[in-house]
Amino acid sequence: MQKFFTIIGGMGTMATESYVHQLNLRTPAHADQEYLNYILVNHATVPDRTAYILDHNQPSPLPTLLEDIQQQSQLRPAFFTLPCNTAHYFYEDLQAATDIPILHMPRETVKEVKRRYPKARRIGITGTRGTIADKIYEHEVQAAGLEPVLPTEAIENETMDLIYHSIKENNTVDAALYHRIIRQMIDEQHADVVILGCTELSLAQEREPETTLPTVDSQSVLVDRTLELALKQRQ
Repeated sequence: MQKFFTIIGGMGTMATESYVHQLNLRTPAHADQEYLNYILVNHATVPDRTAYILDHNQPSPLPTLLEDIQQQSQLRPAFFTLPCNTAHYFYEDLQAATDIPILHMPRETVKEVKRRYPKARRIGITGTRGTIADKIYEHEVQAAGLEPVLPTEAIENETMDLIYHSIKENNTVDAALYHRIIRQMIDEQHADVVILGCTELSLAQEREPETTLPTVDSQSVLVDRTLELALKQRQ
């Protein structure tokens, strides 16, 4: 197969399915042959990213992810996507293991915040406890000259409940909880815009969209950047 890219997914599987679904929906195709060429690695058994970030005695996802990158690099995809925000904790190690570019979802998301909300200064960050702890979005927001706004412990507990109990465990979206989390970030934390910094939150946005409050969905941004690169490289 020529002119293809590789998706390192499965973290979690339903979120990856959402990413692929949105990618296919947005592809300007009117025949089978007009869709994109890609390989999906749905590596569902990658150890939990948040568990390791919070406690390095837990199994590390890095060896597994490195193996995926190294194996796929032998096939020479044009680029990689990594539709898991928390896994970007390992981004530098993964990129160092290959000469093939890996799209950086948090970085692209912050760029999109600046593009869509040029007057926003206080940028709310939601995600797993691992993503909050590893500060990957916090650092990207600061590097862009903006002020990161973190969830309170209560909001973070609700977010983890939505991500792990509602979505990962039961494949359901508690719509009231999802919308309450966003509203609390705006009303209580005084964020100008809220980043959905977990692909399970992106899944919640797909199924129970927040349409009245300013949000930027990291997975949706990754879909758009993937599409841009893939269409360009197949010309």
